Amino acid sequence: MTETARQPHTPPARGLSAPSWPLVMLVTGVMLLFDVVRVFLPSLITLYGRAGETAPESMGMYAALWFVLPFAAVPAARLASPRIVGAVGAVALAAARLCLQAADGGTPQLLLASAGVTAGLVFLYGCARTTAGTWVPAGLIGGLAGSSILHLALDRMDLVWRDGPLPWIAVVVLCAAFLWSVRLSPASPVPAPAAVWFAFGPMLLLAGMYCGAPAVLAQDTGQRSGQHGAPFTVLAVVLQVAALCAAVVCAWTTSWGVRTPRSRWASWNLAAGLFLVAGVAAAEIGVQGLPALVTTVALGACAGAAGRHAGTAAESTGGRGGVAALGGMLVFLVGAFLYYAAFDTDLGFPNALVPVAVAVLVAVVAVRAGRRHRAAGIDGQAARRAPRRWVLIALPPALLTGLLTWQSPPATKAITGNEFTLVAYNIRMGFGLGGRLDLDRIAAWAATRRPDVVLMSEVDRGWLLNGGHDDLARIARGLGMRYYFAPAADRLWGDALLTNLPVAEIGSTRLGRHGYPTGAQAQSIVLKVGDHEVGIVNTHLQEPRGQAPEVAAIARRLAATSRTPGTGVAAPRPVIVAGDLNTTPSDPQMRVLEAAGLSDPLRALGDPPTSPADAPVRRIDHVLISDGLTAVAADAPRVPFSDHLPLVVRLRLD
Repeated sequence: MTETARQPHTPPARGLSAPSWPLVMLVTGVMLLFDVVRVFLPSLITLYGRAGETAPESMGMYAALWFVLPFAAVPAARLASPRIVGAVGAVALAAARLCLQAADGGTPQLLLASAGVTAGLVFLYGCARTTAGTWVPAGLIGGLAGSSILHLALDRMDLVWRDGPLPWIAVVVLCAAFLWSVRLSPASPVPAPAAVWFAFGPMLLLAGMYCGAPAVLAQDTGQRSGQHGAPFTVLAVVLQVAALCAAVVCAWTTSWGVRTPRSRWASWNLAAGLFLVAGVAAAEIGVQGLPALVTTVALGACAGAAGRHAGTAAESTGGRGGVAALGGMLVFLVGAFLYYAAFDTDLGFPNALVPVAVAVLVAVVAVRAGRRHRAAGIDGQAARRAPRRWVLIALPPALLTGLLTWQSPPATKAITGNEFTLVAYNIRMGFGLGGRLDLDRIAAWAATRRPDVVLMSEVDRGWLLNGGHDDLARIARGLGMRYYFAPAADRLWGDALLTNLPVAEIGSTRLGRHGYPTGAQAQSIVLKVGDHEVGIVNTHLQEPRGQAPEVAAIARRLAATSRTPGTGVAAPRPVIVAGDLNTTPSDPQMRVLEAAGLSDPLRALGDPPTSPADAPVRRIDHVLISDGLTAVAADAPRVPFSDHLPLVVRLRLD
């Protein structure tokens, strides 16, 4: 592309001009790239390697390969042109996304997602070199917002994991709109500043970690107590969608600005950066709800500041934008790798510092870029009208998304007999042996066993590493059961209990790390089964030698005396300790648990192995019981929905 020196750049009048195909291209392109990233990251830890077992360095090198390959677009653009290079990347991105819809997991899924990431970055490189700066901040944030809103509306389970014709139709339409807009988008002599393209990678990381925030918002509305506050959850989702739309408004209006003194814009940019850092820091220290909204809006404002337009083609830094975009995506990869690797290895510093540092980076880039480039200025009245128009546009998707997420709480259901069925399952964040997200299949299979209690380990409520899905809410909806979440590694990853039986008590005790980086907890629950109380300890031990004595102490406390129905006589409460204990029946840790009055009934019922799921040779998942309970039947069904097999146990109160 040939740049025209000193060519003036006329901003669009009245908010949006007619030929807005570049905006459509950026929004749809970013949505497709985000889709592919949400497949690439979990495929990396379930197909290429296995988190906690495969060396982080090996997985990091594999991931880095696909983020470094796009730098080949730099010499390629000299041989052809940036526009052609970007178009090739766009076609490859759309093809990879369509093929992922058809893939059934395994190596094809891993390679398609990897190639899709590379193609998406090549597309970004071409856009950074040729797309008019007019559209870039709003287009990039619009893509992140559109992807997050769709993710929320789909019950946090993306189209790529869904079967049937409707997901196919939606993906084909999205890809067609993307490719058509690529074809009709003209090259511009005034691309956006390199700063906004560099900031996109870090903003993608922050958006994936905080802006949708489905698990944080759901957890913040009473799910620990099992009371599904549907109105509060809907309100939270509506506010989040509104915040996402507000981020797009901020990106659009801040990037152009109105004719105001430079000092006023500098103050606005600084405020946006400070709010971004404060929002991320607050979320990392455990403040939930509001920080996600603040972070979302601040990201839009920072994108607008970083994309503040140069006045002429000669002043534009767009020639460096392509390399800046690729460099920013390397920041995304490094940030994501460091943050999530800390759960499997000791980095020597708290991983909460990683997203805070990324937020600081985005803020600094935005403030510096905002000072460097003068705003071209648009009609002030048109700028003031734009937010009102966007609010009107935001209302329908906000309300619709809220309604789609509505879920009335299941009714409490007591049983009159003295027998009940318990399922204990390490679900590996819902990813099966083939690397597919099998949440609906898990729920459908579990429903066939008619469980009264379901205990789950490795439950993910929204990690970007696993695609940002809320495993617990999805499985609970499929089973029609109430759920009780207990955070372990962090606020989004832990263990859960699902039941419609009456709950008398519930709590969670954080277990000591004992030198192991992944956090663990012991969830203690007292359920009413008929006229009796049953105590349950649901846990996933990470360092069994140190944590088994802690769980044994909790089991003893839970077995504290309770009244026997009809007699008024105090008697020990029957207790169950279940979950992935990372302990075999012959390990010394099992003797510690047995000393707390627990026994292993599965030894007399076939002693079924549970790990690994594709060729089980050992049992590290357990259902231990105390006096007062008898295991009537037990098995470990050979289902491919995790790297563990579930345990299904029928229990009788004596």
